[in-house]
Amino acid sequence: MRASHLKSRFRHELPYHLFLIPGIILAVLFCYIPMMGIVMAFQNFSVFKGWLAGPWVGMDNFKYIISMPRFGQVMYNTIYISILKIVFSLIVPIVVALLLNEMRGQKLKRVLQTAMYLPYFLSWVVLGGIILDVLSLEGVINSLIQAFGGEPVGFLSSNRLFPGVLVTTEVWKNFGFNTIIYMAALTSINPDLYEAAMIDGASRWRQIWHVTLPGIRPTIILLATLSLGNVLNAGFEQVFMLLNPLVVDSGDILDTLVYRLAFNQAQYSVATAVGLFKSLVSGVLISVSYYMAYKFADYRIF
Repeated sequence: MRASHLKSRFRHELPYHLFLIPGIILAVLFCYIPMMGIVMAFQNFSVFKGWLAGPWVGMDNFKYIISMPRFGQVMYNTIYISILKIVFSLIVPIVVALLLNEMRGQKLKRVLQTAMYLPYFLSWVVLGGIILDVLSLEGVINSLIQAFGGEPVGFLSSNRLFPGVLVTTEVWKNFGFNTIIYMAALTSINPDLYEAAMIDGASRWRQIWHVTLPGIRPTIILLATLSLGNVLNAGFEQVFMLLNPLVVDSGDILDTLVYRLAFNQAQYSVATAVGLFKSLVSGVLISVSYYMAYKFADYRIF
């Protein structure tokens, strides 16, 4: 009886499982087969000898990257920029979602939401050109500063200002999309809680503090803990588009170091070793963040 039930269930669910085949094929082709290139991190790869024909060097490539004079600065830049992005990418969408939730004009609310989402759908190639035009010494902002008698500011040429530019533009691009998550969480709050707070004489600020924020707290904790896994992902596309020799000391990150080692200096084995080092650390951080998400927000995939 049980065998016939399982057989009937398998026939019923088979079409749904077949939909997984294209995704599995793509994952194997583009995610798992390229992982075999990890062996390059342990050999002195040569394009003339081919893959696996280069001499094995063990951990020498890892020792080399740790001894690189710029590696400490690159690690600092990566972690510093990533943490700033995580913090502000968490705070800004929450504040915007709370402000939108308090708005009563539905038409204006929809217009603002649409305007906020637009940057998310643009690539960093397009946004990079826009940002260069706006923040360059001859850009719109510096033209306004000079029109009021000020001196032009080197937003893209100052090591002091460049990390702030990266964080601000990252938040600007993504805060509209991240706001959707918090807006969805706000809709799950029971309206009776607001009515009870109003009967108790709570102001709007008190309602936000005692009803709204506790209502979306699990979502905040979940996204905050999961974002810890991206501490070493400072955003290659954005930094690559905006980085220039004047700000390389404050903007050079692990991803741009890998790109430079592989494509500018042809040190493929060293670049692979840096990428593998980043992947291993990121894997540990993702595991820790997943455990914290399960512990504090009761979130689990399996």
